[in-house]
Amino acid sequence: MSEGIQHRYDMIVFTAPSGAGKTTIVRHLLKKFPDLLQFSVSATTRENRANEVDGKDYYFLSSDDFRKRIQNEEFVEWEEVYEDKFYGTLKSEIDRIIESGKKVVFDIEVNGAENIKKLYEDRCLVVFVKPPSFIELVKRLTGRNTETPKSLEKRIRRIKKELLFENSFDKVLLNDVLEVALQEAEEIVESFML
Repeated sequence: MSEGIQHRYDMIVFTAPSGAGKTTIVRHLLKKFPDLLQFSVSATTRENRANEVDGKDYYFLSSDDFRKRIQNEEFVEWEEVYEDKFYGTLKSEIDRIIESGKKVVFDIEVNGAENIKKLYEDRCLVVFVKPPSFIELVKRLTGRNTETPKSLEKRIRRIKKELLFENSFDKVLLNDVLEVALQEAEEIVESFML
């Protein structure tokens, strides 16, 4: 990138450990910039939660269907996050959004963000959403009441690893005071995507 030239991206990835607030930030940006941004819906094999809608929050797939799509190379990135719990981004989803003339917004885990950045390079801005502290992150996850003690323990082990990636991406967005983080996220979109 030349000195003084501001690059415009057609994809923005928000990545973070579970509970850091990336989903809240992405939802806010989608409301703030409805004519510019469109959410990239991930595919998963996990069960949907009570408030989640297939095709809006996730594409809920069976493990067999997910594995067939891996074999057919239909994913830009995918990962078995927990045993038999797959998450991934379908190539067709990215193509659909870009063809509609909008910018793609991702809300994905750290390894997926790395893979998308490798594939799309300077078309893609990756923002790491940093929680105020590890302890606060564990409190947020516990407060959700969506985890069993065993799944919470797995998530905490994973969080410790994912926090090490803070400086591996294009931008770091601290989510300590939500209103401040939302304002800063808006500024990132305005600076790099408009």
